[in-house]
Amino acid sequence: MEQGTTYKKVASHEAEKGTFNRCLLLYSGGLDTSVMIKWIQEEYQCEVIALTVDIGQRADNLEEIRKKGLRLGAKEVIVYDAKPEFAELCAEAVKANADYQGGYALGCPLGRVVISKLAVQFAAEFGCEVIAHGCTGKGNDQVRFESYITTLNPELKTIAPVREWGMGREEEIEYAIKHGIPVEQTKKNPYSYDENMWVNTAEGGEIEKPELIPPLENILKWCKTPKQAPDEEKLVKIGFEKGIPVTLDGTAYPKTELIQSLNKIGGEHAVGCFHLIEDRVVGLKVRGVYENPAAHILIQAHKNLEQLVSTREENEMKTLMDQKWAYLVYGAKYFEPVLDNIRAYINEQNKKVTGEVTLRLYKGNCDVVALTSPHSLFDENLATFNKSAAFNQNASAGFIELWNLPQKTAYQLKKQLSE
Repeated sequence: MEQGTTYKKVASHEAEKGTFNRCLLLYSGGLDTSVMIKWIQEEYQCEVIALTVDIGQRADNLEEIRKKGLRLGAKEVIVYDAKPEFAELCAEAVKANADYQGGYALGCPLGRVVISKLAVQFAAEFGCEVIAHGCTGKGNDQVRFESYITTLNPELKTIAPVREWGMGREEEIEYAIKHGIPVEQTKKNPYSYDENMWVNTAEGGEIEKPELIPPLENILKWCKTPKQAPDEEKLVKIGFEKGIPVTLDGTAYPKTELIQSLNKIGGEHAVGCFHLIEDRVVGLKVRGVYENPAAHILIQAHKNLEQLVSTREENEMKTLMDQKWAYLVYGAKYFEPVLDNIRAYINEQNKKVTGEVTLRLYKGNCDVVALTSPHSLFDENLATFNKSAAFNQNASAGFIELWNLPQKTAYQLKKQLSE
């Protein structure tokens, strides 16, 4: 929204001034939500309960964020450790080979599912009639939060201060300075980040202009650039049970630790960094820089293991299911009934995705170099180029004749008609 325009509420779930006394704010501690604590109190004359959800954002000092929220006037600041719940969604993403439009492993969309569930839970616990979020009117997250909150509890209302207040980024910074609100962003450091254990998303500055090359050395938080990465390759071995990653180099880890370890290893070798032009739910094309090293490694490993134990028809159908899963999750449809049906298919096919996958990491490349599974459909006696009695090569010519019959017949007919 441009400065000076008036925001008009048209949706039935948008709360009006004077209709509530207590608001739950989804509070990250960043520029938008820090300004918001003050702004909501001033504009809506209500109490603010702030909720910070820990889904593995490494850059944040959650205790400092809690203290900051209290200093800014929040009646209470709740910091909730949701890493185990979020890791379960990350595991679901692995089974679905999560990928939206070429490299995005859907960290933010999955994070919004967890945060929305907890927001509804804590709103009930603290008697909040309204939930506020820090999303702009141009982003996807406004759609996710408001859709999920009103799906899980249709009685709840929402407010979106960034849509309402008409401030741009520079005006927000000025407001923060005026009110003594400490923020990380400055006019010289235009990048904003959204981080959890599955992905770190960077936007702003040169990233917003596709004609410019983003200076990754100034942007990346998790990953080295290929130039900075070690000159020696790194081999990692991932063990899977029914599609779920359970071991790293032969040692079993809880999902959160396995993901965090692979983020460190992958980031060191510049793996899992993508520039992506994406289609937002609201119709805009935007560019982001995504760092998701663990996700990229796990999904590459899983996808290859899945192909080893599945037939061609299974793999073809799974690709379609995976793409639909990704688009639904990206598009704020996690609770859409059809996703339950897609999930049932994905879970069924993953029952045989058990085994170990070895990957080579080297200067941004992540290649699967070895696989083993008790359910492997690879038969060395059939596939070998050496002499093999197991494969009847005498049958090949007859197969070719019948396989080619439709193509040959159609081509000859087309040729006759053209003459």
